[in-house]
Amino acid sequence: MTIRKKAPKAAPSLPSPVSLEFTEEMKGYVTFSPKASYEDSYTAGKKEKNYLMFHLTIRIKDVAFFVYDPAERGEAIGWVESAALGGRLAVVNGTFNCFVDKGVPSRNVKNMQYRLFLRNSKGEEYTLSGHKIVKDDGILRIWSDTSTLYTRIFKGFVEEKLEVKSVRIAEGILHIHELDFIKQMTTFRSDGKTFEERKNALLTFGELFAGNLWEVYAAHWAKAEPELWKEREIPLFTLEGVKNSEVTTHYVITEDKLSLSLLRFKKKECKDVVVLMHGLTTSSDMFIMPEHKNLVTYLHENGYTDVWSFDWRGSLRFGYNLTPHRYNLDDIALYDVPAAVKKIRSQVGKEKRIHFIVHCVGSITFFMSLFSKKIDGIASVTSNSVSLTPNVATWSKIKLAFAPFLIENVFRFPNVNPRWSYLPGPARGKLFSKFISLFHTECDNPACHMLSLMWGTGWPACYEHENLPSITHRRVGDLFGATSMNYHRHIRKSVFRKVIVKYEVLNKSYDSLPNNYLEYAAEISTPILFITGDKNKVFKDSNIIAHDVLKRLKPNARNELFIARGYGHQDTLMGKNSDKDVFPKILEFIKSHSRK
Repeated sequence: MTIRKKAPKAAPSLPSPVSLEFTEEMKGYVTFSPKASYEDSYTAGKKEKNYLMFHLTIRIKDVAFFVYDPAERGEAIGWVESAALGGRLAVVNGTFNCFVDKGVPSRNVKNMQYRLFLRNSKGEEYTLSGHKIVKDDGILRIWSDTSTLYTRIFKGFVEEKLEVKSVRIAEGILHIHELDFIKQMTTFRSDGKTFEERKNALLTFGELFAGNLWEVYAAHWAKAEPELWKEREIPLFTLEGVKNSEVTTHYVITEDKLSLSLLRFKKKECKDVVVLMHGLTTSSDMFIMPEHKNLVTYLHENGYTDVWSFDWRGSLRFGYNLTPHRYNLDDIALYDVPAAVKKIRSQVGKEKRIHFIVHCVGSITFFMSLFSKKIDGIASVTSNSVSLTPNVATWSKIKLAFAPFLIENVFRFPNVNPRWSYLPGPARGKLFSKFISLFHTECDNPACHMLSLMWGTGWPACYEHENLPSITHRRVGDLFGATSMNYHRHIRKSVFRKVIVKYEVLNKSYDSLPNNYLEYAAEISTPILFITGDKNKVFKDSNIIAHDVLKRLKPNARNELFIARGYGHQDTLMGKNSDKDVFPKILEFIKSHSRK
């Protein structure tokens, strides 16, 4: 039996090269007395009427390989017109490079290069060397960058590497005119045998062209993905700002079944315990920042060695604000604050005096709890910026009136987040953040711009730039988080009533709370220090009003008012000089109500 061997299979043949070509015209002026710059040479050439143009057919013989070729070289066929060079000059040999990296790669600059060896009717030879500079100078510069050819003319045929040793006889700039570009778009041709091949050739070149443009002009967008979102000089949620202290975490479960936490910074036993409450979307971090003398460290150094910081449901450290909810300020007053006070009492004992330092919405809700008699036995309260009588600027009132509806129902955002600029890709939040930044030229931090949208009226709104350490300003996206809109609705209702009021009057869950939180004001004897910055652009003079109102409602109240000159809303407690300008007053007040 004869066994026949199978013939080996032939190797699959590679597809035939498919070409692509298009025609391009560029026009401009050159001078034969080159100046200090291309722009100056162009201006001189225009005055001298040294017009120059070219008509080229750019031919790419193999589009598929063109994508992989680092040099990305195509053939340039055509002619150049210049009266000064002898009329019409034939292109003897021409090359076109689409996008070539130039200089330091990290600068992300690409060139589109043309090199044309020319010969006129007299046999005289010249070289036209031109390049377009494509760089990240703003998306509005795409047309200018891709349609401007910086041009030099050399005597004879000169290769690129020999240009520095050759004498340029002319220099200027050529441009693609808008109508010529429209005409150019109709000249694309391919020798593909089928429609599919011709279509793919055009798409391949288009993807290469658009991809390079995206790489250049969208570099600052792409940077937010691998770098900006995680670039940190100070670790997130660091405790390094408080030295030589025993730090413990104490968890609290509220009656409406949320898990909250307290951080305890204890150096040694103390008869007076201080508790800190942050504002909405901040956290305990605002009191323990390592870049300046923070409030916890200041209190430790001045004898108050048992300090607690309460992260309530509006804290950046929790995710409760990242999803839509209908929590309001009454919930914090009814559930969060009493649970925290109960937990602290269980740990420090009944004999210790407890002092609170409260800020912004943390201050509002603490006072709501105190003035509705949900907590008692508080030795003193220091309130920063706002308490029970909110007052805001007209623009803030407009934002409060319309923002909750627009954010949730029109833009369909679950919250507003200062870190939207760090979202990957062309996310809606990122686009929104960039739009907001168009109206804020006071700094280059988009998180800072978003905070001014979220809170207050100003450029910036939440603080005075000069009061913050520069590193603090750079990391405000880490110090402030997202917020859902229902808290704003409650603040809106209270702002237009000029006093903190219950949000859902008919909801039986809140029957134990007063409709107006000043109802029992005359019965509250806890001494209060009201603090505000004279440049407060979030809650204006709210605490000045509160001090005056309580003085009328309870003339014998042991309340004080301190106005921090040159300060705004947030910087009173986290400014670089707060330990000199603000903390001493807080210390003096707490000492006056401490155990002797």
